[in-house]
Amino acid sequence: MKNHFGVMIDCSRNAVMKPAYVKHMTDLLSELGYNTLMLYIEDTYEVDDNPYFGHWRGRYTREELKEMDRYAQSKGMELIPCIQTLAHLGRLFRWQTYRQINDIDDILLVGDERVYELIDKMFSSLSQSLTTRTVNIGMDEAHHLGLGKYLDQHGYCDRVQILLAHLNRVSEIAKKYGFKLIMWGDMFYRLLNGGYDALSAPDPEQAKKISAQIPDNVHLIYWDYYSQEKSHYDAMIRGHQMLDPNTWFAGGFWTWGGFTPFNYFSLGATKAAVTSCNEHGVSDMFFTMWGDNGSECPRLGVLPCIFYASMLRKGVTEEAEIKKAFEEKYQIAFDDFMLLSLGETPNGTGEVKNPDKYMLYNDPFIGIFDSIAREGDSELYRKAAEKLALHETHPTFGYFFTTQRLLCEILADKYDLGVRTRAAYVNQDKHALTALLEVYDRLPAEIEAFYRAFCHQWDLENKPNGFDAQDIRIGGLLMRIRHCRERLQDYLEGKIESIPELEEPVLDSNGIDGTNLKKQPLYANWWNGDISVNAI
Repeated sequence: MKNHFGVMIDCSRNAVMKPAYVKHMTDLLSELGYNTLMLYIEDTYEVDDNPYFGHWRGRYTREELKEMDRYAQSKGMELIPCIQTLAHLGRLFRWQTYRQINDIDDILLVGDERVYELIDKMFSSLSQSLTTRTVNIGMDEAHHLGLGKYLDQHGYCDRVQILLAHLNRVSEIAKKYGFKLIMWGDMFYRLLNGGYDALSAPDPEQAKKISAQIPDNVHLIYWDYYSQEKSHYDAMIRGHQMLDPNTWFAGGFWTWGGFTPFNYFSLGATKAAVTSCNEHGVSDMFFTMWGDNGSECPRLGVLPCIFYASMLRKGVTEEAEIKKAFEEKYQIAFDDFMLLSLGETPNGTGEVKNPDKYMLYNDPFIGIFDSIAREGDSELYRKAAEKLALHETHPTFGYFFTTQRLLCEILADKYDLGVRTRAAYVNQDKHALTALLEVYDRLPAEIEAFYRAFCHQWDLENKPNGFDAQDIRIGGLLMRIRHCRERLQDYLEGKIESIPELEEPVLDSNGIDGTNLKKQPLYANWWNGDISVNAI
């Protein structure tokens, strides 16, 4: 049996990667020694007799999957589907036909025979489209399993047993099609211990009891994208191996924090994780590239991480050697490529903070995030834009730098615009307000330029489905900037007596009483919460 070393790409958070770009990724990964490519497809693949499954979502047709599978095989790669057979099916429940099998949240109503009829169709469709006989069935983060319709129908039941009963049903269906299964291991960990961390290792006796009930064609995946400490991975691997000695590992190349890759953080986490996996005999590992909240980051924005992990896998650990090999292969210095992460945190500190997204959408009058706007950050983005511009002519990756540069140019003007506007208004400094009109006048053209570059980036990598959400988001930002500008002008001309939003105090962006005196950036990656406090 081969050992799997791969990458998983999210094709469910609006951006379904074009088959041609899947082939491009296949080429790049196979050249680096990866042998597995996973596509995360919640409802973005064809399922027999289910016309609403992935409707208008850019789902892969059977022929597209076959084509990508054939290509992967030709490059010595295994194409593995990552589906969902328990939770994370919120887009599916948008359609009335599936709501009858919705337990609660985005979770299937386990025990209902219609659920297993659907899962049978899933496996049947995949078996006709792909040559692999390994499927990632998901089953993660179903936090309210058994607490919705299931609770109404059956009363409260042991939730570990609910999960095991469902897993066994799914396992039996999979066996019919010759599939071996892998699944995210967090639900067992959480239900046994009330947490998913190194401090909540399973009780040995309980773990032994549960392990005996996991079907023989199922292996668990320990996923962890957050820790920089090897000791954390050591403890978690030991805990998972108590449940399944052949546990897989999934790390993270952070493409899911907004428009900017989190390369600094990902590199630290990857080094600690791979080192621990090697010491504990974890032979099957892959790295996720999620697309939370809209899939805005370029897929290969994390190329340094992809390259770095491949070198670690080969036993190359010297940083200078890795960087030299990267530059020779891609004709751009490793550290220059890392400039893409300057939008993540202007100083490139490797923290999981994403002001590049929430400050883009931060309303200049409501100012949800104004409490963390620090003097000087705007200038950092201006300097970042200048550095990024130097690499826009790269024949392969230049468009990454263009998109990020244009984003930084917006942030150089907009980052603390709300702070400056409110201060001038409160101080009744109409001269300062008049000067700020020039910034409001510049922003629409800057946003339009960024939009065009981002649209180009999307079109190169993804199907058009899902970009409607970006049109709405960026289009809404444009209209809001224009509307705020008009109201400032009306106030200065005496057409309106006040701007009520600017008269309310700025509170801590974290929603905690008081003021964020340290003005620390945070992680806020949900557009509908970043853009407004009102219902979207």
